[in-house]
Amino acid sequence: LPEHDRTELKKRKLLLEVTLKSYLIRKGSAFSTTVTRQETELTPEMIATGSWQQLSFKPYNFSALGLPPACGHLHPLLKVRSQLRQIFLEMG
Repeated sequence: LPEHDRTELKKRKLLLEVTLKSYLIRKGSAFSTTVTRQETELTPEMIATGSWQQLSFKPYNFSALGLPPACGHLHPLLKVRSQLRQIFLEMG
């Protein structure tokens, strides 16, 4: 339909536009009928036997955050300094 006719039919609610989405799914290069567990760590045994060459490893996530640091503690040297001050205050 021409654009003008289409807008007129929409105004009268005689036309309803619907968007259809379709997906094409194919077997990829890593397709398998069995579920295999990917290895997360390379162990000395794997290196010694050479089995690491046939295993699949999980990709490493470089953007992962580590554990948050424990906050609110004094540095060990500052802790010693504060203890020494308390000793001198008690003596003096």
